[in-house]
Amino acid sequence: MNFDLSEEQSLLNDSVSGFLKARYDFEARKKIVASEAGWSPEIWQALAEELGVVGVMAPEAAGGLDGGPVEAMVLMEAMGLALVVEPFLETALTSVSLLKRAGGARAEALLEEIVTGTAIVAFAHGEAKGRHELLSVATTATPDGDGWKLTGAKAVVSAAPWATHLIVSARTAGTDPRDPAGLSLFLVEVASAGSGLSMRGYPTVDERHAAEIDLEGLTLPADALLGEAGQAYDALIAPVMDEAVAALCSEAVGVLRELHGQTLDYARQRKQFGRAIGEFQVLQHRLVDMFIAVEQAVSLTLMATLKLDAPAPERARAVSAAKVGVAKALKFVSQNAVQTHGGIGMTDELALSHYFRRATALMIELGSPQAHLKRFISLAA
Repeated sequence: MNFDLSEEQSLLNDSVSGFLKARYDFEARKKIVASEAGWSPEIWQALAEELGVVGVMAPEAAGGLDGGPVEAMVLMEAMGLALVVEPFLETALTSVSLLKRAGGARAEALLEEIVTGTAIVAFAHGEAKGRHELLSVATTATPDGDGWKLTGAKAVVSAAPWATHLIVSARTAGTDPRDPAGLSLFLVEVASAGSGLSMRGYPTVDERHAAEIDLEGLTLPADALLGEAGQAYDALIAPVMDEAVAALCSEAVGVLRELHGQTLDYARQRKQFGRAIGEFQVLQHRLVDMFIAVEQAVSLTLMATLKLDAPAPERARAVSAAKVGVAKALKFVSQNAVQTHGGIGMTDELALSHYFRRATALMIELGSPQAHLKRFISLAA
């Protein structure tokens, strides 16, 4: 089987990697995360307008390139290598895929805004109870005249403080938070939401931003519903969340490559007892084990990416297997990278410590390894 990138995919990788190396190095990133906003609208606009990568997954009718899973994999690995904090996964991949699958006039109009970089969209799905699980939704949506009224709360919604729009999951039928039946998606425009929507934003350990969201009788018009009422899980949420997890694994591959590469460079330069520490056999074994873990993560991510078009059970098994394996690699490689560097490995001045933080967050983002292992076992059974 040929795993090489096509000419177009290679050009995509070269263009985004070159852009990030030139304009998003570690020093530039430090200034961005230290800014009041915590992200760079200028970089986002450049990604949208100069490179056109924000619209890679969007349909051609909206000005996008209608890309597929491999394009998403290429882009997310580049984002991981550069440790990009801008909401690429949340907006350009997850939200675009949800809107594309849902269809409708409002979804199509918002897709055009995303492609041009004028709209930031976050998916508000996870809740405080069962936050590390794949499905736990107690938020409700009840009919209210010609529209809807949403009541509930969402936890650790990544990129929400920057969002112009939210896509919110809510239960229109049923009472069991873990029942996939009866789930619906709603589009919320943040600026016009009024008092029914309150948001508390904060920085996360990996220097990104998230928010706790309270929905206190938020009223929405009828056209805020995306897709069919009560049918969102199988048609929208499940396939898109699998796509997002596979993309997250691709980002993790970029982070893993940097952790290993920086540790290898340090072992060649740092001297002890008159010799580079990389010459000592015990460290050589450690570096080889780290390299093997990285390559295993690469293979698992590629498998999950290529299975995204498979039938739902096969797709879900591959994605959960990848998430478990990649999380294991993240823990092993990041901890050994810091240990090899010694005390300097946790200093803020060293880029490695920032990769360590992102690796730690990636382990549990979009479902903990335990939750994915549980899903894999249930599907295998």
